[in-house]
Amino acid sequence: MSERTAHGHETRTVLLRGGEVHSPADPFATAMVTQGGSIAWIGSEGAADSFADGVDEVVQLDGALVTPTFTDAHVHTTATGLALTGLDLTGVVTLRDALDRIRDYAASRPADTVLLGHGWDTTHWPEARHPSRAELDDATGGRPLYLSRTDVHSALVTTSALELVPGIAELAGFAGDEPLTRDAHHAVRERAHSTLTPARRAEAQRAALAHAASLGISDLHECAGPAISSEDDFTALLSLAAQGDGPRVHGYWAEPVTSEADAARIRALGAVGAAGDLFVDGSLGSRTAHLSEPYADAPHTGNGYLDAAGVAAHVAACTETGLQAGFHAIGDAAVAAVTDGVRAAAERVGTDRVRAARHRVEHAEMLSEETIAAFAEFALTASVQPAFDAAWGGMDGMYAARLGQERAAGLNPYAALQRAGVPLAFGSDSPVTPMGPWAAIRAAAFHRTPEHRISVRGGFTAHTRGGRRAVGSDDAGVLVPGAPADYALWRTGELVVQAPDLRVANWSTDPRSGTPGLPDLTPGGQLPVCLRTVVRGRTVHERPNE
Repeated sequence: MSERTAHGHETRTVLLRGGEVHSPADPFATAMVTQGGSIAWIGSEGAADSFADGVDEVVQLDGALVTPTFTDAHVHTTATGLALTGLDLTGVVTLRDALDRIRDYAASRPADTVLLGHGWDTTHWPEARHPSRAELDDATGGRPLYLSRTDVHSALVTTSALELVPGIAELAGFAGDEPLTRDAHHAVRERAHSTLTPARRAEAQRAALAHAASLGISDLHECAGPAISSEDDFTALLSLAAQGDGPRVHGYWAEPVTSEADAARIRALGAVGAAGDLFVDGSLGSRTAHLSEPYADAPHTGNGYLDAAGVAAHVAACTETGLQAGFHAIGDAAVAAVTDGVRAAAERVGTDRVRAARHRVEHAEMLSEETIAAFAEFALTASVQPAFDAAWGGMDGMYAARLGQERAAGLNPYAALQRAGVPLAFGSDSPVTPMGPWAAIRAAAFHRTPEHRISVRGGFTAHTRGGRRAVGSDDAGVLVPGAPADYALWRTGELVVQAPDLRVANWSTDPRSGTPGLPDLTPGGQLPVCLRTVVRGRTVHERPNE
């Protein structure tokens, strides 16, 4: 029954049966048929018998759950791969352990021109300080080291790394032995990453793509730009991903657009938008997010990199040239600059055109009723990372240390965004927090601030359909006939309809309600295990011995 497509690929027909198929087309479905890259049929076990003799393959699910694949709507792919294959201090809990890891890594990489590492976070270190430059010099034997903080908005470096950038002490963001921020950070990062060989870069990118596939992720939104990576890195990643069967990579290049020529240059790179990390501000952890009132633990309001006028110019130009715009904005002053700028652009080019363009805002952590209303008014996608709250929320977390408990309790208000009708797309910002869709959905459903919680179903939609809609793929991210054959198989426990708080809109748990169940994500329980990931009908990950 297999055929050949116009491109010479074999079109196979596959029957999956004996499981639980998560589909709005049939909430009781246990079987699915795919033909080539599309879903052909979804239904019951009894009806599946009629397909069994006419397909190329029958997959016995043995009770496995079938879901649409996930989209991670904010990733730094090469940096993720470097963390997976190199020096990653994520989870290190003491200064001594950090220095030991750095020393061991330096010894293991004698040929590296610059040592690259990521992930330090002193929030809960008993020493309550970062390594000094002298300590880093000693741990590396004096070699150049670039070591980004977990939020990637500041970095520690050795003396020899500073020497790679003449005049660094004159750049904004250089402050003696303190972590580098702003221009000084960007200059050292660019110099350090320029030492990556094409082979090392490709190794890191392949590792990140394979890791994503192992988590049931079929689509990544790469958030790149001149202040983050390089054009060579960006185009090499898009080329590498296009040559494989998956995951797909949708590239965003964060550079301001003021003309058709600017838009054409960004399209020529292969980008789907001038968005992602176009910085309006920095991060809370590095105290560079732009606030309307000073930090609780520092006498300043952070850094604003782009004002409302700059936002307006970018949004208007992108809208007029048919390009998706977007921004990185975390602090309340930064988010207000975005919404003020989008409003000004809408007055210039028309609200309907702005809404139709699906512009987006990354992170959007410190929101007010006014800015949430503006997101809804202009159909701005909130590309958010629930793992941030899991990592740094709560009464004694980093957010509370930076902002005080009252302001910190207002961060990441997913329920308010959902009630207002704001499109949500979930991601990780990996390597800032690890890729892991089910963990992200759990973090949103069990937000550390109860009034911000959303249902598991709402989080699941944001991590499947939400990310695909953000790039204009409205027919994807759901299992229905005619949709792309992008799906994952999971080993999991009992399926439930879960709303962990009475303040969250609930659905009936009665099977007659027709609401398909999802895994129980109560904290402490085991998360679903990915058995297989399929993209366009082709298997891109299969768990060993399954």
